[in-house]
Amino acid sequence: MKLTRADVLHIAELARLGLSDSEVVRFQEQLSDILTHADRLQQVDLSHISPSARVQNLQSVLRDDEVRPSFPREAMLANAPQTAEGCFRVPPVLE
Repeated sequence: MKLTRADVLHIAELARLGLSDSEVVRFQEQLSDILTHADRLQQVDLSHISPSARVQNLQSVLRDDEVRPSFPREAMLANAPQTAEGCFRVPPVLE
C-alpha cells in the first residue's frame, strides 16, 4: 500500500510531529514498506492453524507453594544497622 504525502502529513499531525520535507519523503517510503509487508502477512493462509497453537507447551517453571516456618525475627534483624519496635529502621526519604 503506497501512502501519499498527504497521508504522511495527516499522520504527523495526529502524532503532533513537525516534519521537514526530507523526513516526509523518508517516512512516506518507510511507512509504505511497513504497510506493504503487513498486507503480505494478511494474505498468508492460516486456515490449517488453530487460533491457540503454540510453538511449545506451556508449563510452570515455578515450584509449588509450601507452608514453611519463617526465620526468627531476631535472626533477621541481627545485622540491621538500626531497628525499632521489631522492624528495620530506615532514614526518612521525605521531610
